[in-house]
Parts: sequence; structure tokens; C-alpha cells
Amino acid sequence: MIVLLSVRPGTLESTMTEDLSPAERYAAARRRAAEQATALASFREMYDFGLDPFQIEACQALEAGKGVLVAAPTGSGKTIVGEFAVHLALQQGKKCFYTTPIKALSNQKYSDLCRRYGSGKVGLLTGDNSVNPDAPVVVMTTEVLRNMLYAGSQTLLGLGYVVMDEVHYLSDRFRGAVWEEVIIHLPESVTLVSLSATVSNAEEFGDWLDTVRGDTEVIVSEHRPVPLFQHVLAGRRMYDLFEEGEGHRRAVNPDLARLARMEASRPSFQDRRRGRMREADRERERRQRSRVWTPGRPEVIERLDAEGLLPAITFIFSRAACEAAVQQCLYAGLRLNDEEARERVRALVEERTASIPHEDLHVLGYYEWLEGLERGIAAHHAGMLPTFKEVVEELFVRGLVKAVFATETLALGINMPARSVVLEKLVKWNGEQHADITPGEYTQLTGRAGRRGIDVEGHAVVLWQRGMNPDHLAGLAGTRTYPLRSSFRPSYNMAVNLVEQFGRHRSRELLETSFAQFQADRSVVGISRQVQRNEEGLEGYKASMTCHLGDFEEYARLRRELKDRETELAKQGAAQRRAEAAVALEKLKPGDVIHVPTGKYAGLALVLDPGLPAGRANGHRGFDHHDGPRPLVLTAERQVKRLASIDFPVPVEALERMRIPKTFNPRSPQSRRDLASALRSKAGHIPPERARKQRSQAADDREIARLRTEIRAHPCHGCSEREDHARWAERYYRLRRDTSQLERRIEGRTNTIARTFDRIVALLTELDYLRGDEVTEHGKRLARLYGELDLLASECLRAGVWEGLAPAELAACVSALVYEARVGDDAMAPKLPSGKAKAALGEMVRIWGRLDGLEEEFRISQTEGVGQREPDLGFAWAAYMWASGKGLDEVLREAEMPAGDFVRWCKQVIDVLGQISAAAPASGDGVTVAKAARKAVDQLLRGVVAYSSVG
Repeated sequence: MIVLLSVRPGTLESTMTEDLSPAERYAAARRRAAEQATALASFREMYDFGLDPFQIEACQALEAGKGVLVAAPTGSGKTIVGEFAVHLALQQGKKCFYTTPIKALSNQKYSDLCRRYGSGKVGLLTGDNSVNPDAPVVVMTTEVLRNMLYAGSQTLLGLGYVVMDEVHYLSDRFRGAVWEEVIIHLPESVTLVSLSATVSNAEEFGDWLDTVRGDTEVIVSEHRPVPLFQHVLAGRRMYDLFEEGEGHRRAVNPDLARLARMEASRPSFQDRRRGRMREADRERERRQRSRVWTPGRPEVIERLDAEGLLPAITFIFSRAACEAAVQQCLYAGLRLNDEEARERVRALVEERTASIPHEDLHVLGYYEWLEGLERGIAAHHAGMLPTFKEVVEELFVRGLVKAVFATETLALGINMPARSVVLEKLVKWNGEQHADITPGEYTQLTGRAGRRGIDVEGHAVVLWQRGMNPDHLAGLAGTRTYPLRSSFRPSYNMAVNLVEQFGRHRSRELLETSFAQFQADRSVVGISRQVQRNEEGLEGYKASMTCHLGDFEEYARLRRELKDRETELAKQGAAQRRAEAAVALEKLKPGDVIHVPTGKYAGLALVLDPGLPAGRANGHRGFDHHDGPRPLVLTAERQVKRLASIDFPVPVEALERMRIPKTFNPRSPQSRRDLASALRSKAGHIPPERARKQRSQAADDREIARLRTEIRAHPCHGCSEREDHARWAERYYRLRRDTSQLERRIEGRTNTIARTFDRIVALLTELDYLRGDEVTEHGKRLARLYGELDLLASECLRAGVWEGLAPAELAACVSALVYEARVGDDAMAPKLPSGKAKAALGEMVRIWGRLDGLEEEFRISQTEGVGQREPDLGFAWAAYMWASGKGLDEVLREAEMPAGDFVRWCKQVIDVLGQISAAAPASGDGVTVAKAARKAVDQLLRGVVAYSSVG
């Protein structure tokens, strides 16, 4: 029937209707007339291609007044459904808000809608830009809509539809809560359109939407419009990952399995070094190596070009490696564009970068970047200037850039489809460790392959790496497990806004409708069933441990108490040794030479910074190795590392003292090499002290002696089947312990969100932000401050910490509220502005320390995603210099930061400064803070920070 709707009169349709009776022809005509009268019919005429069944189904549900959740693969055309919501809103004289997770995607969608409906009907709100905000269609980031809802903005009047693009972002542990806040707080009259990547629990998410938003249709499509073929590139050969088996079942290519076995049989590097190879082995390895290797980046691009598989995106999980890949291709003489394409590239680049001052171009690496673009090669990552990234995206879509080396951030919604996607490795750094990518991440990355309407098929190419397991890769490629997990947690700002609008009781009820609580309540059902099964098992174990000589349960209890007491004493001994080690660490001074007793960096080391708790740390509680001193050391192997208490299980003392040169720079390899050499010369001959073995506490413990006496005197101690009974008793106690844990989980998952809200409200009441259902003046100020450190910002305003600061000094202080270093704190203390700014930053850290203590008292845990991390002072000097008018070259050199990161952090500082100017008291000293904040915005918003591609 869908085909018939798109066929024009006089063709197949008229031929078929001739075979119908007059009544049937009349009914068909009535049906066609009704369909032509729908909004969907006029919408379909706007496109020169037919809609897919899932798109039609979703649009029909929308026109019927239902909300929709559309879960479909990347590139399948989900946004058509969002655009139909825009079409309906304009037709009905209502407003439509189109929300996206990132500004780049908002800018892209704004441009698309402007081309279709004209710039007069479309607006943009992203925090950076405000273009035509009163238009009937406004594209915005999700945070902007959340802030509107809490502020009760007049812009919400007449709102009929909200499209939430990339709604699976609600799994994001840092920002995901915003999506749920919007879904919960949108007026009931608003129809919600949720667009998601393919997730394995779409029905569960749809059930929740049905509960909180009313009638919601769930449409799931697994079909990729462009089929995807998987390959492995090893040496000169491109292997298919799968081959068709019997009954169309896909099996791993046996050639790849053979290759993996062959690789596994190769002698190890150590064996080759030790000369443990026979001549026959060496000859076999030479033959294997001639066939199998990991091709270099230029080689991969040339191979793809020869196979007709460009344009391609190569995902490399490192910004520096993306830039290095471009340089490698340039050095290899790779050229993917002809002269005409080069001229078109140069013309577009010069047009888009015309507003950048000439003196900044060299600092930004413009000329090297342009050379790569002219050859059809580019990098794409978050460290790039936004303007540069947008140019790369535009050139790639136009086919003028054919090879892009990108980090995984490119996979998040930006419209840059390619014919092929290349994955260099299947391991990436997740912020804590190198971990295998998940099936969901693999699907997201490879989903970029295959351009609808251009390519017949898409290709995912994984480069062969030594130790690769083809079965593991096939599991990644064949699994579609990508569950949506809520990351929703109440925050201080959320609490005061909710209480102000709804009161405490109603706010608590609202939070219990969150997807997080919905999932927790559902999981309790399965746990309850497991508890019932365990209780049945306990009865069986109890019967099996019965002893004819006496009460074996009592005897087993005595044995358990003895074991627990021995374990407790062992822990006490370990804790005492840790405490002694911590005291010893606190005595260390810069220049002390120590011997690190254990861990990855065991051996000789020079203390650069004692790393006492008052210094800069990451602000997270709940991890033992983050407590106490964390000395920054230079090892004899030239590495500068910040160690943790876990590296010092025993006390450590200074073996020697050394002078650290004032010119020492921990980031300079030469500087590290010279000082490490001096360290080895000074103390390399000193042997480490051996730890003395201490007498066990258990040997003198009265409780252990008593329990052993009672065990020996118990009747069951003499049973010939004692150990058999004991094994059943051990199973009984283990199962009882597991059952108790399950019962605690049930208790812990019931009303978890509401309980966290209660703790936050109790802390805010203690600080006089709330009095029952009343929001105080301090609370109203907090309600206008959004961000991770909302409460700290409010307390700083309240305490007058920023009064009397110059605009540049205030910018430096506010930077500590937003900045977070990408790497760990394996660096020296950050450089800070002197004078008032330094004092204010120190006061901010002290206020955070007081709040941290309060959070501990009220059981608000950062490990659960709630609470205030310690302010990071790492961007203060860069923000101060830029706001003071220093040049881009000098600021970037001092900050040791890519231009894109610098711009992003500056814009976040500007955003919070705008909040502070609105939230600062309107009288008294607060006026000076508000003025300084507005002036700081003006002083930061210049040069590269002010460039914008929209508006």
C-alpha cells in the first residue's frame, strides 16, 4: 500500500484499479483522498525520495497525536521524523524546539532547517549563540531547554512539539540527567519526539515514556539502509571478516582464524632476543612477516583509494595520533585531490577563516592544516579550533576531503557519513585505563560507513594487530547489545528549582518518576525471585549439615567467628602499617631521595612535590589510594609520576637529599634525563632497607584463644564426618551472606533517588538555602547557577570571595569552577595569578573543603555522581592572561593546550560568568561582582574565542 501512495495516476495504480468493482474503486478513491489530505502527504512531497516504513509509521503516530520513540541505526534517516514534527508545528501554528546534545550538531541542524524553511522561521540557542530566539522553530542544546523550564521562560508559550535528537545521551554520566529533567518537566500538552541510536532496551525506555509522557509509540528499526561489510586489513591483503555458511549463517573467515594461529606460533620478542630460535624458525618467521604486518597510515589510505573505498574516516583514540597521521600522509607525498579540487578547497577555507586575525594563523597551525586539506586529508578532534573542525566537516561532505583521522567524538551525531570507516585498534583509553571498546561503541563508530543515496554498500575495516582474536572482533561486529542506562542524579540546583516550583513533597514524587528509579524498581523484581530461590536452598543446606553428636550450626558459628577474628586482626595490622606509611610520607620534602617499595614505579625516586592533601587533588572521596599524601616523584627511569599511598605499604625514609634546579621542567625530556642521571649518580649505590617482619597480633589475642578452646571442647569437634558437615555449613553461610546482600540491594534500590534528594535538601536546609517549602534568597541565587560546582559558586558569592576582583582576576577564579584536566594530576602545582586572585582561589578551595565535610556528614557521595568535586586551578593562569589582553601565541604556549580546548574552556567560563552576573546580589558589594563578571565576558570574548560559524 505504501508503494501505491507514491505512484502517480496513469501508471501501475490506474492499471490495477481497472480490475476492481465500482464499489471497490470508490472505496480506494476515498482512501486516497483521505491520505492526500494528511499532513504527511504534503510533507512527503518536500522530499525527492520515498520514506522508509519505520519513518512513515512514526510520522503517522505523530499526526495521530501520540509521542514517539524512534530507535534506528546511524544514517538510517531518524531525523526525518524530527523534521515532520517541525512541519506539523508550523502547519498547526505551534512552536517546535529541536534539541541536540552538542553545539556543533545544533549549528548543523539550524543550517539544515534554514535551507528548508527560511531563516525567518528558524532560531538558534546554544549558550554561545542566540539567533532569532522567538522563531516558531528553535534549535537548541538540551541544557538550554532545561534552564528555560526551571526559569518558567515566556518562550515556552505556544510550544507544541519537542524533538530530542540523540536521546540515548541520557546514559552519559556527566550530562545525562538533563535529558530526564526535560522529559519529566515538559508540560503535558507538549508532544515529545525521541530519536535514539539502536538500543537493546528500547521497549523498556518506551514503557517509561508512556508512564511519564502519556501515549508513546515505540518504533524500532534494525535495518541499515546501506548494508555494511566488515573487513580486516593485514599486510597487503583485505580479508572479509565473515563468510556465508550453511543456511545463511555467518561464520568467521577461516583464513583469519588461520592467520591468528600462525601469529600465535611465532616466537616471542624475548625468545628472539635470547637467540632461542632455530634456523628453520627464523626462515618461517621471515616468510610470515612478508605476508602479515600492520600497514602504515599512508599505506592504508592508498589501499582504500585503489579499492574505491574513499572517502574514509579512520578512528584513532588519541588527538596527537590524529595530527601525526596527517603529517605521515603529507611526508609520504599522498595527494587525493586534483588541481581543480585544491583550488575549491583553498577558496572555501579562505572564505570561512577570513575573520581570523592574520597574526593568529601561524599560532593555530593554519598553513600545515591548509596543506593537508588541499591534498584531501584532515584531522578531526576536540582539540581543534571549532572553525577548523566545521571547515573539515563541510569539505568532507562536499567530497573535497577524502581521508579524515578522527577521535571517537566524531561518531556522536555529526553528519559526516563516509564510504568506509577504519579502526586502527580495538582498545581505547577510558579515562582510567586502556580497555576494549564495547559492542555499542563499535556499532556507533562503524555506523558512519555507507552514505545513503550515494553508496551501494558501506565498509568497516579493522587493521590487523598482533594478538588479534578474530572471534572477539566477530563478537563486536555481530552484537547489538547497547542498553540505555539512566545516569540521573539530583543536584543542588535541581533541588532548589524543584522545591520553588512544586514544594518538597511533590518534588520527591516527581523524582520518583525518573527513568533511573523506573529501572531500579524493575530490577528489584528479578532480585526478589533470586532471594526466594536462595531461601529454599538454605533449608536444604541446613538439613545436610545436621550432626548426631550436637548442634553443628553452633559449632560452625564458632569456626566462622574464629576466621572472622583472624581476618579482622590481619586488616588492623595492614591499616596500622598504612597509617605509619602515611605519617612517613607527610615528613617528605622536595629534594628527598627515597626508595619506592612496590608498584609499577618501584625503585629509586626523587621527591619533587610531597603532594600533601592541602595541595591540588582530584576531589573524589571513596578511593583509598586518593587519601593522604600523593608525592610527585622523578624515577631513576626519567618518569615524572604522582604516586599513591598504595605504592607505600611500609614506611619510607629519605636516603639522601638533592637540590632540584630552579630551571627543572617536568615536561621537558632533556630536563628529566639530566636530573635522573644526577639521581642515579647520587644514590644509585645505596641499597634499600629491608622491612622487618613483625609478630602476628593473632598470637597474643585473648578472643582467638577463647574461640579455639570452645571449638576443641564442642561435641561436634569429635565427629568423624566433621569436615563433610563443615563444607555444607560453609555453603550455608556463603548462601546466607549472598541472600543478605540481595536483600540489602532491594532495600537500597527502593526510593534511591528520593533518598538522595532528601539528603541534598537536608544539607541545603542546614546552609539556609531552604526552609521547609520556602526557598530563601540564597536559594534563589543558587537556582540561577547551573553547573557541576553550583553550590560552591553560590557559597563564594555569599561569602563575598570575589568582591573587589578585577575582571581578569574574576575570570581566573571562575575557571576553577568549570575546568577539569584531561589527564591525572601527574604534574607540578599550576601557575596562578598573584595578589587578590591567588587569595580568592585559596579561599575557594577552603570553602570547598568545608562543603566536602558537610557532604560526608550528610552522606552525599561523589562516587554516586552527586556532590562537589574540588575546584581545578589548572586553567586559572590561561584565563587570566587571555582576559588581560595577552596574545594567543603567548597564552597557548603558557597553557600548553590545543587551541580547541582553550576556546572550549573559555566559552564555558563565559557561560558561568553570565550566570554569576545574573545571580550576584543586586545591591551592596554584589553589584561590583556582577559588573566585573560582565566586563570579564567582554574581555574573554575576543579573537579565536569570538569566532562563530552561525549568526
